[in-house]
Amino acid sequence: MWAKIHKSSRAVIAICDDSLLGKKFEEDIRQLDVSESFFKGRHMSKKEVTDLMRAESSSATFNIVGKESINAAIETGIIEKESIKKINDVPFIIIV
Repeated sequence: MWAKIHKSSRAVIAICDDSLLGKKFEEDIRQLDVSESFFKGRHMSKKEVTDLMRAESSSATFNIVGKESINAAIETGIIEKESIKKINDVPFIIIV
């Protein structure tokens, strides 16, 4: 998985599956752009990603895209399955 931390007044953490980096998905008027400039930071293992999610869950905003990344977020308990959205069967969530 790829993870990138954007620093501002509150950290924004972008996480995506390897296979989705650089792709764009469209469905009706909705669009999901998994751009390298936003998501490509550091390549991480599942354990590193879940550790990052746990450490930052109370103080950061998350943009998470892809089945593997979403499953890691479910495993850490920062999201519930009912909150997941999809565009062209690609799951994503934004946690504010």
